[in-house]
Parts: sequence; structure tokens; C-alpha cells
Amino acid sequence: MTTILQLCPFSDSLEAALARRGTVIRWHELDDALRSAWLAEHASDVRVVATGGHIGCPTSLMTRLPKLALVAINGVGYDRVDLEVARHHGVAVTTTPDVLTDDVADLAIGLIIALLRDLPRADRFVREGAWLAGNLPLGRRVSGRRFGIVGLGRIGKAIADRLAAFGPVAYSGTTAKPVPYAFHADAASLARDSDVLIVACAASPATQGLIDAAVLDALGPDGYLINVARGSVVDEVALSQALAEGRIAGAALDVYADEPRVTEALITSARTVLAPHIASATVETRSAMADLVIANIDALIAGQPLPTPVVAP
Repeated sequence: MTTILQLCPFSDSLEAALARRGTVIRWHELDDALRSAWLAEHASDVRVVATGGHIGCPTSLMTRLPKLALVAINGVGYDRVDLEVARHHGVAVTTTPDVLTDDVADLAIGLIIALLRDLPRADRFVREGAWLAGNLPLGRRVSGRRFGIVGLGRIGKAIADRLAAFGPVAYSGTTAKPVPYAFHADAASLARDSDVLIVACAASPATQGLIDAAVLDALGPDGYLINVARGSVVDEVALSQALAEGRIAGAALDVYADEPRVTEALITSARTVLAPHIASATVETRSAMADLVIANIDALIAGQPLPTPVVAP
């Protein structure tokens, strides 16, 4: 049977499907000593690593598995897998694109409305009885804002199409695309012309810390930042300082640099709305993602072309 290393928890249905396809080693439940002992005896048994985009597959592990053929990622992010190392060792890498696009785009819109209309505070205001003493302070209008999207891939385009009903949309990226939205060559220029800046680009060495102090200052004291991409794209120290000093109006975040750990400055700020990386966390999308993970594993076992490769075998 195929031996599968499972690097993080999955849904019950995905874990059951993995178990039907081979011997599953729940790697995330083993301590370092048990991992070392297991690898000493069974490293050559492993053909598949099943993982999440937020974890990827450490190079130190990938290179210790001589028969590894597939890193199957339950997500769209592959920044935590060294693709060149994978290619060198003949390891295919797959993701679950497209099926989560709508949910991520929907959440981006929800975060914008929640941040500008201060919905978390409004909820507490009612629950805690504060409404009895007076009205909630005014929020800010969403309609008519200028929206800038950093990265116009599948998800960025879906966000743009939704936001077009609210106000003018622009975007930045490596090249202009045939879309009805204004193009900016860099994030700072885009931020300067935006009221709300939405980060939707892929994480890579080129986008590490892309949203830095200069971009935040270009966004300005009346501007808002939304991040549904990866935590690494935003310089969290610079963001925390900009929020504390009122150099931007607020930030809504679904992703963080060291999740699930979130810096105290972001947690305690009155200018933030925070979500625990739930952009794709719906029953429908997680089921579709699981189906794609299994489809890629089944294709590997059957010797068929992989449905969604980032690195082909």
C-alpha cells in the first residue's frame, strides 16, 4: 500500500479518504524523537506527503524521503515548498486551485464591510447592553470608495469583479491584463490612489514584505488594508506601527506571518478586524478541495496525469 505522511489535521472526510488509499502516518502528532526513529526505518516507504498550504513540506523532510513522488497540498499556496528542490528530486507538487476562489473573494468583501462599518464592535455593543446608554459611533461608507487590489490572479480578479459594484477598482501586478480596471506598476502607486487596499497576490520571495511602511504611508491615514493572501506579504511590524500611530485608518486580516500566533499589537488594536485564516473555510469549498487532493493522489497511484500540478512529475 501507498504510505502517506500527513503533516497537519484535515477534515474527517479527507482523512478517511486518505486512509482508504494507503497507510497514513499522522506526522503532526509525532514528536521529534518518534519522527527520527520512524524515518530511520521507513523513509523509503513514503510516496505521498499530504499537507496544507500554511505548512507546505520542509526541504529537510523532502530530501530524506527517497521514494517521495507527490506533495499534495490542500490549498492554493505553495510558498512553503521549495519547488526547485522538488523538481530536482522528481517530486510532483499539486494544489487545489479555482475551487476556493469564490469563498476567498466573498470573505474579502465581508472583511471590507466589517472593517469600515465596525461590525465586530456593533455586535459587542448590542450583546453587552451598551446600546441602552446611547448609539454606536458612526462608521464609514463602503460604496464609492476607491479599491486597489494587489495581485490580479484568479482570486484578485474575483474580488475586483465583486467590488466593481461598490466603486472604482484598480490593481497592481507584474504586467497589465486585459481587464476593465486601471493598472499600477507597483503597490505604492496603487496604494496612493486607493481608499481600500486588498492584498490578494501569491506569496513568494518577490512579495515578501511587499506591503511595507512606504506602501502603508502611501495608503494614508484615511486608508484601509485588507489581507486575504499570505501573512508574509505584509510587514507586520510596519503595519502595527502604522495602526498605532494612526498612519492608516484600519486593517482587516485573515492571514498572519506566524499563524496561528498573532502579535499582541494586532490583537489589542482598536483599528483591526481579525479572522483565523477562514477564507476557504466553508463546507462546500473544503469538500471540493479534499476531492482535488484525492484526485491528485489517485492519479499518481494510477500513473495518470495529475489534475492540478504546480510541479509536474
